[in-house]
Formats: sequence, C-alpha cells, structure tokens
Amino acid sequence: WLPKAHVEAPIAGSMVLAAVLLKLGGYGIIRMAPTNISTTLIYPMIAMATWGVIMTGLTCLRKTDLKALIAYSSVGHMGLVASATLIQTPWSTSGAVILMIAHGLTSSMLFCLANMLYERTNTRMLIAMRGMHKAMPLMTSYWLIASLTNLALPPTINLIGEIQIMTTLFNWSPLTIMMTAMGATITATYSLQMFMTTQQGPLTKDSKETYPAQTRELLIMLLHTLPILLLTLNLELIY
Repeated sequence: WLPKAHVEAPIAGSMVLAAVLLKLGGYGIIRMAPTNISTTLIYPMIAMATWGVIMTGLTCLRKTDLKALIAYSSVGHMGLVASATLIQTPWSTSGAVILMIAHGLTSSMLFCLANMLYERTNTRMLIAMRGMHKAMPLMTSYWLIASLTNLALPPTINLIGEIQIMTTLFNWSPLTIMMTAMGATITATYSLQMFMTTQQGPLTKDSKETYPAQTRELLIMLLHTLPILLLTLNLELIY
C-alpha cells in the first residue's frame, strides 16, 4: 500500500510519511521485537526483507512515474532496516537508526524535488521532465546531492548505515551478502538513471516556459541538505 499512498498523497503527506511515519514503524519494531526471537521465525522474515530490496529495486528500474519510483525506493531501504532490527544486536540496531535518519532526510528531499518538477510540467512522467538542467541549473545541484545520498555515496551517513547493516547481516549469515550487494548495485543504477533522465537531454516543448526555482523552494532544499552534511561530518550528533 505504501507506493499507492505516496503517489496519491499531496506533497506534504508524502514528505511526512517518508520522513516521520516510516521511522515510527522502524522504532516500533526495535522496541517491540523480542530479544529471544526464534531462528525459525527470523530466517524467513529476513529472507523476505532482503529479497524485497532486490524486487523493489528492479521495480524502480522500469518505473516511468517519478513519484512512484521514489516511493518504491523507500520500500527497498526499509527492507534493510527491517532485516537489521530483527537481528537485535547493538551494531544492527545502530545501523538501522542511522539509515532511518539518513533515509528520512533523503527521501523527503527527493519527494520535494519531484513535486517542484510536477508543478512546472503538470506530469510525473520521467520522459516529460528531461532537460531540467537548462531550465533550473541551481536545482540540478540539489538533485545531484539527493541522488548520490540515495545511492549511499561515501562518506555520507547513508553509506555508514548500509555498511553497518550489511556487516551485521553477513556476520549473521554470509549468504545475505549476495542479496544486499545486488540491492546496493540496483539502487545505484536507478538513482543515477533518475538523475540523468530528469536533468540531461533537450527540454521538451511544454517545458520551455519553466520558471526558475523560487526562494522558498531553495530554502526547503537547504534545510534538507544541511542536516545531511552536518551528520556526515559528525555522526555523534545522532547519539
């Protein structure tokens, strides 16, 4: 239901859902999951969570709706969080908390950027948004930051969270490295594809009258970017 809710919701609803409500779900799993959970239950649940990372990533590769693409990306990242919280070790819980905070900022920023393009083009189709670098060159830098943090570029906090989760999963079962590595590769692929499709190429005929970014929009992007940079420089701010 999550991608449907994201696509149908207004921009404020999408940002709150991605940045706050999903993290409340992760917090609930951390608090409610018993520490002595049986392995017969944890194996299938972690297998489904890691397999879901691959499936949602493959879905993102073929999505033409920008908002649906970002929504499915959120589902994939939450699969990593769910698998980490089920293991119930200090290292996995720390990685899940870091990834939840990083994803909350990144996903909210991507939804806001997608809405800015929707307001100017009146469509969510990727092919109709191409060439936005020519119309809004300043927003391209924010698109680049959001796309690179979404694919966990070093040394962002997204990478720190994902590395902690992958390390924990590998220590728990070495077979999980196949699914987590494949999921990370697919995530990088669709994140770069999303950036290249929306920013590169010629402007469409309907986009030639696109107005530049407004001050309030740049302020929203700055308020997303600053916490990402500050947490990247000093991760102890989370604790």
